[in-house]
Amino acid sequence: MADPEEKAGGLAEAEAETQVLEDTSETNQAEESAETVGTTQEQTGATQQNETNLPMEQEQGTELATRELGDDAEEPPQELAATEEPAAAEEPAAIVEVATAEEPAATEELAIMEELVEGPSVSEEQNQNLPAAEEPGAAAEGVQEPATADRLTEGLDAIEKEEEAPPKSQDEVPVFQEGILEVQDLGAKIEPLIVDIDASDITVAAAAATSFSERAADFAAHIHSASALLTEALAAEREEFEASTQEATVTVRFMLHPAIQVFTKSFNINQTVEQMKQYFVGRLKIPLDILQIMMLGRITDNSETLWNLDAKPYGTIQVDMFSLDEENFPLQASKLLEEYYMPDVITFKVQTDAETFKEVNVSIKRPNFQKAFLGGYRHKETGIEYHNAGSQTDPKKRPDKGYEEFCRSTQTVVERKKLQNTRNSTSTQMTKIGVYISNVTDRLIEPKGYVTADEYHARRLQAVIVIQTYFRRWLAMTLVNKLKEELRLRLEWESQEELRRQREREEKLLKEYNRRLNPRTKDDFELLYHALELWRQEELELINSTLTGAERKAALCGLLEKEAQLIATIGRHKINAYEENAHQAILSFLEKCAAPKKWKAFDGKVTEMDTQFTLRARELLEIYRSISMKDLPQDERLDVLLTLKHTVKEHDSKLTHDIVELIDREADLMMRGVKDCNLEGLRQRICTLFLQYIKTPLFNPEVARYLKVPPDPIRLYHNIHFCLGCKRYLPSTDFAISASSHTVGRCRLCCKLDNEARKREAFLKYKRMLRNLRESELNYKDGAKIAFIIQLQDLRYMVENFWGSQSAISAWGDLHDLVMVRWNKYQEWSPWNTLLIKKSEAEAHLRLRDLEKAYEMMFIHKIRHKHILARNYFSQFPELAAALHRDDKQTNTDDLLVTRSLTAGPSK
Repeated sequence: MADPEEKAGGLAEAEAETQVLEDTSETNQAEESAETVGTTQEQTGATQQNETNLPMEQEQGTELATRELGDDAEEPPQELAATEEPAAAEEPAAIVEVATAEEPAATEELAIMEELVEGPSVSEEQNQNLPAAEEPGAAAEGVQEPATADRLTEGLDAIEKEEEAPPKSQDEVPVFQEGILEVQDLGAKIEPLIVDIDASDITVAAAAATSFSERAADFAAHIHSASALLTEALAAEREEFEASTQEATVTVRFMLHPAIQVFTKSFNINQTVEQMKQYFVGRLKIPLDILQIMMLGRITDNSETLWNLDAKPYGTIQVDMFSLDEENFPLQASKLLEEYYMPDVITFKVQTDAETFKEVNVSIKRPNFQKAFLGGYRHKETGIEYHNAGSQTDPKKRPDKGYEEFCRSTQTVVERKKLQNTRNSTSTQMTKIGVYISNVTDRLIEPKGYVTADEYHARRLQAVIVIQTYFRRWLAMTLVNKLKEELRLRLEWESQEELRRQREREEKLLKEYNRRLNPRTKDDFELLYHALELWRQEELELINSTLTGAERKAALCGLLEKEAQLIATIGRHKINAYEENAHQAILSFLEKCAAPKKWKAFDGKVTEMDTQFTLRARELLEIYRSISMKDLPQDERLDVLLTLKHTVKEHDSKLTHDIVELIDREADLMMRGVKDCNLEGLRQRICTLFLQYIKTPLFNPEVARYLKVPPDPIRLYHNIHFCLGCKRYLPSTDFAISASSHTVGRCRLCCKLDNEARKREAFLKYKRMLRNLRESELNYKDGAKIAFIIQLQDLRYMVENFWGSQSAISAWGDLHDLVMVRWNKYQEWSPWNTLLIKKSEAEAHLRLRDLEKAYEMMFIHKIRHKHILARNYFSQFPELAAALHRDDKQTNTDDLLVTRSLTAGPSK
């Protein structure tokens, strides 16, 4: 049993040793905690330096990933330090137990940290296998970002929230220190135990603590190397991510306000808002400061990029765009659609489930080759070509074999000519012993005389001459047969032309005979009087040449009586013709009033339109035709009279009362059975009154446009002239004024009566010639005027005095076959640019291009002389003198033969 004092001394020593061990544990714990905190600060500083070096476009995602990985790397040493602190605070016996209990936990943490260290190396291998950069079109299949970056980005959302959260209180500590505090609290709660142990047990515990500290130091070094490897992996991934997103595009949907119109355009993800505005400024013609872009209720800054607007590569965002001055600079989507180009990427929605839709980006691939021509068709009328369609698949590229497979030389035939002697092996068989050869077919050949080269060539020349003789004979026969055929055709054509001309002459004579036998027009009676004058002159010459004295006077008296009888006969024909022509003129006048309105459209089609006035005139025309008809049955006549009565009763006037009274009288007489011959006068009165009714503009408004006497008497005072013959005031259209006239003179009727009484000349041929000349000038369509100024008397004077009433080429004297044409077809017709020739000659003349080559100089001088005479004569008249001076300004007299490309009009 021990002494109490000794026990007390032993307890004091034990307490002192325990205090020393506690101080030592606290010192070791403080040193290890300081080392751990230093390592953590170094790693955190390296991580922050790496974060600062990242580009602005990837600041958010990459910073979060780096911080998360840094925290993960820092947590194992902190947990280890937290585990070691309570062990240092316990008693030596407790240290052994804690160390023994924490060894499996430390082993598990080592395995976890080894996996974290190996993780980045695996990610680097995977990232190296990924393509360095993808084309913008690859966005349609989805952008596969690095797996490590996805994992890091998803894990750092919580840390961002903590950074954005308000500052924590002093009691709150970071997450990575929670484990250390828990272990420290646990160590604080454990009170030192006083255990009676041996010195050997204390030595074992100290050795275990020393080995654990060494392993912790090794593990910290291992963690430091793993952090360096992770930093390098993040830098490589950052560079690869920058390369993959450098050409990335974003589809931007612009909502144009206030029209609420959507316009879609793809932009590079690195473009700024100002660059997007510049695109619209050039197309909408709006100043840059007027155009504003707003996203989620916030007006964007011009320096912001699509990265800053939370746009993802190859994704879609929607912004609002409006103008600050909508009145002067409105946003119009139509201006953008006019220059619309299909974007490189289009987005559409695909229904995956019943109520789920997924947006899919589709890249538009531009054709980088020209479609091959596969044939087609061409429209015959419009000329439009239609090509056959081809596939949009790129043509298959032929592999390069290293040599030229198709070339021109392999497809070109190279020919060479070379003379050489060929072998000709022959054999002969003769009769010999044992072989018999028949000589029945043998021939005896005798040598002929030797032919020299000269003899051979002379014989060949003789053969050539014989061949040429026969060939030339064949050519001569062919030429003769051709000439014979042409002569036959020419003779046949001439005979047909002669027959045609003879037939035309016969028809002309027959027509003139019929016109004289049954005259109807003024020209017919003019021919009758001309023929009468010719007969009178022949009889007068015969009497003067054969008779004298009293017999001559008696013959002249008989000739005068016959002339008077013939004139009386012509007068009766004139009365009959006037009656027929009057009725026909009335019908023609009414038909003209009833004709519809016509006009010609731009395509040449004629459009007709009936008005209420033309319909009224047509109705009256039909009634007049019915009233004028003869030999109608009584019931039909009564129906016509009843229709006429209802028509005229529409208006109340003295004329309509007279017509109704006459209609009632005729109907009453017809009912009494009066003969038709006795009603002729009454019916004629009805027709006359009804015609007067039709010509009244009040009852027929359309007739006012065709009346010779206008309804307004004031219009009669214009263009009214006094006739010196009949002593009447007549309009200017009733006077025949020639270009050489200085006064009005007599009217047409007086001139006609004077001609019938004295000269009895026929102007029909000259009228026909003037009509053909004017028609040919109209066909030229060059604004010719002189041909319409020349009158009948002027043309007759030219034909008789300048041209001698015959053709200038063939001297043909029948005026019926002669025409006036242009001498130079490229200038307007005038008396000093004309030629009198036959119709057939006129057609040939107008086909000439150079008159100097076609005609002889003598003939040209002859024609120019006639032109000079015409110039001297017509230069006295004012109208033609002005035209003459105008022609002199346009062209000189010596340039009448200048040719130009102009289509000549046909001649009649």
